[in-house]
Order: sequence, then C-alpha cells, then structure tokens
Amino acid sequence: MAASDENGALFPIFILSTIALPLVPYTILKLFRAASVKRRSFHCECSDCFRSGKYRKSISSQTSNFLTCHNLMIILLWVFMGVLVYYIKNISREIQVFEPFGILGLEPGASDSQIKKAYRRLSIQYHPDKNPDPDAHKYFVEYISKAYQALTDPISRENFEKYGHPDGRQGFQIGIALPQFLLNNNGGSGGMLLLSIVGVVILLPLVMAVVYLSRSSKYTGNYIKRETLATYFQLMKPLLASRKVVDIFLEADEFKSIPVRRTDEEPIQKLFAIVRNDLNLDQKNLKQEETKFWKQHPALVKAELLIQVHLTRETAVLSPDLQRDFNFVLQLAPRLLEELMKMAVIPRNAKGHGWLRPAIGVIEFTQCIVQAVRLSARKVSGGSTDGIAPFLQLPHFSEAVAEKIARKKVSFQELLEMTVQEHHELLSGVAGFSAAEILDVDKVLGLMPCTTVEVACETEGEDGIQEGDIVTVQAWVSVKRANGLFKAIPHAPYYPFHKDENYWLLLADSNANNVWFSQKVNFLDEAAAITTASQAIEEKMEVLGATGEETKAAMREAGDRVRSGSRLVMGKFLSPAQGTYNLTCYLLCDSWIGCDKTTSLKLKVSKRSRTVTQRSRVMEDEPIQEDLSEEEEEIEEDEDDAYKSEYSEDEDEEPDSNKKNLIKGSAGGKGKQDKKKGSNKGPARKKGR
Repeated sequence: MAASDENGALFPIFILSTIALPLVPYTILKLFRAASVKRRSFHCECSDCFRSGKYRKSISSQTSNFLTCHNLMIILLWVFMGVLVYYIKNISREIQVFEPFGILGLEPGASDSQIKKAYRRLSIQYHPDKNPDPDAHKYFVEYISKAYQALTDPISRENFEKYGHPDGRQGFQIGIALPQFLLNNNGGSGGMLLLSIVGVVILLPLVMAVVYLSRSSKYTGNYIKRETLATYFQLMKPLLASRKVVDIFLEADEFKSIPVRRTDEEPIQKLFAIVRNDLNLDQKNLKQEETKFWKQHPALVKAELLIQVHLTRETAVLSPDLQRDFNFVLQLAPRLLEELMKMAVIPRNAKGHGWLRPAIGVIEFTQCIVQAVRLSARKVSGGSTDGIAPFLQLPHFSEAVAEKIARKKVSFQELLEMTVQEHHELLSGVAGFSAAEILDVDKVLGLMPCTTVEVACETEGEDGIQEGDIVTVQAWVSVKRANGLFKAIPHAPYYPFHKDENYWLLLADSNANNVWFSQKVNFLDEAAAITTASQAIEEKMEVLGATGEETKAAMREAGDRVRSGSRLVMGKFLSPAQGTYNLTCYLLCDSWIGCDKTTSLKLKVSKRSRTVTQRSRVMEDEPIQEDLSEEEEEIEEDEDDAYKSEYSEDEDEEPDSNKKNLIKGSAGGKGKQDKKKGSNKGPARKKGR
C-alpha cells in the first residue's frame, strides 16, 4: 500500500514533465519569433486604403489578434503547470523519508540511553493513553514506535546505518505514476484502469486519425475541396479567355454551400439589375439567356452576382446577410483561383506541357478581383493591351477620368515613365485632381512593382542542350519600387481582406499555347527564400564539380541577391526534339494590372550525340555536330503581339512548328514591355566530370 501511495504521489510530477517538455521550448521559440518580427509597414497609405479600414488596428483588434485560440491554449497550459507546481510543493511536505534519528529528535550515532530517553519523552506526548488525538495515535504507531524498534534492535540498527533501511539492502522497485484511485484494489478500479489505457492509447489516436483522414480525403492542402479540383480540371480548355474563366471559377463546390434565404430574393433581383450588362449573356438571345441564368443552382447565381457587384464596386447596396455571403466569396476567391491556375499549367500532353492562354486568363481575372475592376475595362483600346483597367486601380480614378487620359493618347506605361512634374500636370490639367489626390496617386505609383527577370536554361555539366536531356531552368526575379521597398502588400482598397503580392513565372511557347515550366514566386518570406536559393546553388555547384570554397562563395552571392530583393526560381523539364524553339518567359503578377513582364528566349536543341547513361561526358569518338545556320536564326515573332489581353474572343490557334532556343535573356522596367533583344551567349559550363 505504501508503494502505491508513493506512485500515486508521483503522478502530478509525471503530468508536469509531460506538459513542460514540449511547452517550454515552444513558448521560448514563439516569443523569440515575436520579438524578431520587424514592425515595419508594407501596406499602402493612400486615403482610399485608410478609409477602407483594412490596415487600421484598434485596441480591440490587437487584443483579438493576441487572444487567439492558439495563444489561449498556451496560456491555459502555463496556468495548469503553475497549479501542478503548487500542488507538488504541498504534497512533498507530506511525503517524509523514514529517518529514525530524526523522528526521535537525535543526532546520528546517539547512544542507547539517549534513544530510550527520547522515546519516553515522545511517548508522554503521543501515546494513546496520554493523547486521545487519532493523528497522534497514528504518528506514534507508524513513526515513533517503528523508529525506536529500528534503533534498539542490533540487527535493524546495523542495517539502517549500513544500507539506510532497518530491513537491510532494498531491491530495485518500479512503479507506475498513476493516480491513487486507479491503483486502489478495492472496488472496480482495475476496469477503470483498463478503460483509461484503452481510451488514451488506442481509441483517442484512432478517432483523431479517422477525423484527419476523412477531412484530408475531401480537401487539398490549400483547403479546397477535391470535387472542385476535379471540376476545374474537366472544364479547363486550351483556348480559354478571362471572361470564360469566370464561368469555370463559379463552378466551385464551395459556392454551393452559400445559404439561400427567402429574404434574399428582392436584393438579388436588384443586384441582377445593376450587373446585367456585365454578365456573360448573349445579347442576341437575351431573354433565353436570362432564363437559363436563373435556372442555375441558386447559390451559384448568388455567387456570380456578388462577384460582379465587387467588380463594379457597387457593394453599398448589399444587405447585412448578403454582405456576409460577399465576404465568404471574396475570402475564398484567391485560393480557388490559385488552384485554377494549377489546373491550367498542369501537364496535359506527353511532353508535360500545360496551357498558356487559360493561365493568362486566370491571372487577369485574379488581378480584376484584387483591384475590383470589370473585365470589360480590359478591352484593347488606344494601343494599350489592358485598356483602361490599369488606370482604374489608382486612387480617385473613375472610368470617365481614365477615358480622358486615354483620349490624350497616354498609355499607362507612359504614365509610369513620366517625370513627377509631367504626370502632376497631366493629372491636374486633364483629370482635375487636387494636390491631395495627386499625392495619393504618387503613393500608389511608388508602391507598384518594377520587375526584372534573368533566365537561363542549360544541361548541368554539359556543353549545349541535346535531345532527351534534363534541362535546368534558372531564373532570378527582382522587384524594385519607387518607394525603396521590394516587398509590400498591394494597394487594394476594395478587396476587404489581406492579400499577398504573388507572381507566376511561366516558360512557354506562345505560338503552340504550351507552358513548359511554371512556378509561384513570393517576396515576403526572405528567410525561406535564402534557404531555398542556398540549397539550389549548392546542388548545382556539386553537379558542376566545384570546390568547397567556390560553392560557399556562390551560396553567399545567392543570399546577398535574395536580401537585395531577388528570388531564385529553379526547375527542370525534358528537352524536346532537335530544333530551335522561340520561347517566352512570362512573369505575371496576381495583384497589379499592367505590371506583367515578358522575356524572349531562344532554346537550341542539338541532335543526340552522347549516351543517355553517360550524359555528363561527351563521346570522344563522335564530336557534337551543330548546325551553325540554326545559330544564326533570329526571332521573327513580335512577343508584344503574342502577349495581348486575354479578354478577346476565343480563337483557334494552330501550333507553330517553328521551335525555339534559349540561352539567356532579361527584361526590366514597369508595364508590359518585351525586350526583343536576346543574348545567345550562355554561361560557361564545365565539359564533364
């Protein structure tokens, strides 16, 4: 029984250790991360963004950000640990080690007469005949009598002095740190112990696993339903304009969960009257199209109307119920569009190529969602491939003001390239803006990204690219802004949620509508970007057979470039058949209109002259024969014509058999501009190891 009492007393210590081991280091790590976060503002500070209230943090919002479920759980665990420490401190006083000399109030090595004298003195105080207190009786029997017996019996005293116990050497004892009520042999505690073990060890992990697997089988890592991905994959077409992307986007299974209320009928009719002209309806058969529109799933009808209301910036007419549905749709939109983008660039043919046109259409629609700009505003006008849409993302710009600027034959790119004095004169004279409104425009223009792309393709460790090689794509993407920042949150006063500025890098054959390589790029997480760039450079230098010092120098250089506002993008694709391929590298921003970049690349693939099993060595007996005439071939296509707005009608495009080759190219500056001059020189490569 004494052993079970001791084991039961150890149970709080066991629980305290179990909680403290993960909690203490995790709390320290969380506090360290919170202390290391730079409190620097990266969002827009124009009057439109200020009025939106998206970035204002009141005391209540700051409190709500701190008192999250995660933080509250950590606080509760620390409180529980404090209670356990207090409890353990108190019970430690009750658990006393058997010490005969200490119980009798004697020093170790006392004589027999001193022991007897102390025993008589304590007997007068605690003997049941002298003291009727039950606690005194218990203390006398369990401690005083036992201590006196241990010290007066020669064998017991010798054992105690030699081994620390009256009974001699004690064996090793193993106990279970469980509560006393589970170890009590009286009653049905054995069954309770068994049920506790089965419940905690078997049933609880099993239930958690079932819940996790059932959820993961329905959702992707981006918390999008798999039924939605299957629908997007089936509906995606190779020639898909951005106005058709809306129809596929609205087929998401998540939108079918939007509640349909009877009280929404009249507000929905008002929304339809407002956005009727922006719906994708055939004007020739308008009545039939409207009838077909209302026959859709009621939740999908509501979702489409809410999206169109957002694009037309008419959200003031929304009722409180519709406002909640509106927030649900817009909060979900970026994740759905990201998955739709993946469905566009996913390999669709034997060569592993995706589709370019739907990918550009998805990005254009994403830009319109973030900036709350109608798709019809992207119609080509005045020589601008994006129409007046880029102007509408600036503060205080309406469609009427944008059309006035367009009638002056001033494109958005020309506005970006103007001096401060020139565009101040334009905005004050043509648009009639005040000094405060011009200052807001300057703030947004200073926040818009100016991107540069340096891209190269090569077969690592080899001279040139041959059929069947695994080609490595290496691209450095750099962002600069007039305000000096390279990472920032985009100006989006009409989008009610936080939105990161993301980019998609596509290496594509625009004539064949094929995407050879794609990757998403983000500039906010610098630490992760440094780690990724260092690992990629280290692997590349290892393949090239570089020394340790060369590898470290290359890794340091990559880290410095990342800190200065660049991101390294690396990937691989299988080289096609022999020929020269005129490719285009697209850098598409999902948040800003008019800031996309294109770079012309030329990829030359030679006939296979080295074995597949020994790709790193050029065959000595058969030197590589290259067609010099192909090296002299120039790019005949104008990439500006190839990269036009995807709002235009779908057209049948025949793949051009004229193929393309790179070796290196770059693009820079603001707006959609194409560097037509490409370098045919590639980086020096080792001939083989």
